[in-house]
Amino acid sequence: MHTRLAITTLFLGTLLLCGPLHAQEHYAFGFSPNSGDAWVDAQLGDFNVYAAGNLDGFVDEVVVSYGAPRVLVREYVVDRRWPPGDVYYACALAHYSHRPCRAVLDIWEHEHGKGWGVIAKGLGIKPGSAEFHAMKADLGKSKGRSKAKDHGPGNGNDKGKGRDKDHGPPGR
Repeated sequence: MHTRLAITTLFLGTLLLCGPLHAQEHYAFGFSPNSGDAWVDAQLGDFNVYAAGNLDGFVDEVVVSYGAPRVLVREYVVDRRWPPGDVYYACALAHYSHRPCRAVLDIWEHEHGKGWGVIAKGLGIKPGSAEFHAMKADLGKSKGRSKAKDHGPGNGNDKGKGRDKDHGPPGR
């Protein structure tokens, strides 16, 4: 009886560990955000897990937070099988760079090998900028998925900049 319980526990543990890896195999291209910030990369990875268990909640969050069209978010995550973390970050960058989400998704589609850090700089959002810190704060506030409190939003170096210290991002 104990052997059967041990085998069942081992099997279920293996399924839990392999589940997120298996889900990544279904993405149109590999998930490697390369934002230039390890904490941001980890949070974007968490969006992939979150969306796998609550797609409607994920879509709602992107729509409400960044004004992205619901049909666009669903198209990229469901139909095109993009990693949800990439779709989230594209819409966040679009919001803070005052561009349509689809425009940033198009850039990512053709230039994702460069990573989000290079694309963000090309859109005028540089590391340490008010926009960067506001986006990072948004990631930290997103539905409580943030677990990395040590290196989280603003990491203590924002000197009063960022969404959590002012009246919100421009254009909202």
